[in-house]
Amino acid sequence: MKIYLVGGAVRDELLNLPIKEKDWVVVGATPEEMIARYFRPVGKDFPVFLHPKTQEEYALARTERKISRGYTGFEFYTAADVTLEQDLLRRDLTINAIAKDTSGKIIDPYHGQTDLQNRILRHVSPAFSEDPVRILRIARFMSQFGNLNFTIAADTVTLMRTMVTNGEVNALVKERVWQEFHKALSTAAPEKFIETLRLCGALKILMPELDALFGIPNKIEYHPEIDSGVHTLMVLQQACKLSYIAEVRFAALVHDLGKALTPMFEWPSHKGHEARGVECIKTFCNRFNVPSSFKNLALLVGEFHNLVYKAYELKPQTILKLFERADAFRRTERFQQFLLACEADFRGRPGYATLDFPQPHFLIKSLNAAKEVPIKPLVDSGLIGETLINEIHKLRIIAIQKVTH
Repeated sequence: MKIYLVGGAVRDELLNLPIKEKDWVVVGATPEEMIARYFRPVGKDFPVFLHPKTQEEYALARTERKISRGYTGFEFYTAADVTLEQDLLRRDLTINAIAKDTSGKIIDPYHGQTDLQNRILRHVSPAFSEDPVRILRIARFMSQFGNLNFTIAADTVTLMRTMVTNGEVNALVKERVWQEFHKALSTAAPEKFIETLRLCGALKILMPELDALFGIPNKIEYHPEIDSGVHTLMVLQQACKLSYIAEVRFAALVHDLGKALTPMFEWPSHKGHEARGVECIKTFCNRFNVPSSFKNLALLVGEFHNLVYKAYELKPQTILKLFERADAFRRTERFQQFLLACEADFRGRPGYATLDFPQPHFLIKSLNAAKEVPIKPLVDSGLIGETLINEIHKLRIIAIQKVTH
């Protein structure tokens, strides 16, 4: 029995990146032998075991054969005669098909180290095309290694496009798409996730609302980049600079979905795109069962981002209405996240990244003033129901007015 460290742990060590988790392959063993050594079996489709002390995963070396469409349509073969090279051959990318034995020796039969040095993502074998999840994984790796200047090998891109054409991407379940997308949102360059899906044609199938933005023009005086899709990715980049919070980044990404619904004869103007975008955002979120924290923030940003630009022009009554619609008095932290996404929208244009944008500070100052209106004296005075609500509303408008004038 021989044990090898494989996959991401070896790859990240060679890239001098932190190792998040370790996966091991066991060659020349049977399930009975593993159990005899007190490993706990956990694999459903093929034998995977947890180490009795470290709880790290140890999988028996295996091969696989495609038997039906989708990423679950595989038949696995696991036996003591499966070699390490056979196990590595079934992996997705050459950079993930590198192993290290217990003495520290690197085993690299498919030249993954060369691809690491050249910063190339390349499929190990034609079997790559059998699993559509690998398209998502490549997209995520592109975002994860965004600051390392990785590119995708031309023949791998061709293979990905063929997979899309053949309908493999249609077999992806929404939970798995969201899982990889969610991971990408927390990486160094999540815009590369979207760019990669678009490169191979998968974005049109998985996220048609986003794909539809590319080619939609904006007024050049406000958007030097013109293209709505380009603007969207620039906004996402700015959101990453402003916040590590995945919800903020997601809201920034989907804030302009309504522009794809603007009638062509109205281009490059997009009056009313905020309201039109609300249903698009709901459809997008419902498709992937997006958690409510993501969905609710995205809906706020989609509907009200233009109000933030106009903050200094708004009447105190309108500002208070924004606070109430955003539930800002109870959920101040989410309102601050809303403002971050709106700031990303402002900065996501050529020449705008370093400009002054005081509107969020102004709105927070107005919110704090409104929150300082004392409620208890009003209750103690005997006010109740609608009368109490109206009095609070009136005093909050006065407080906001003092900030705005």
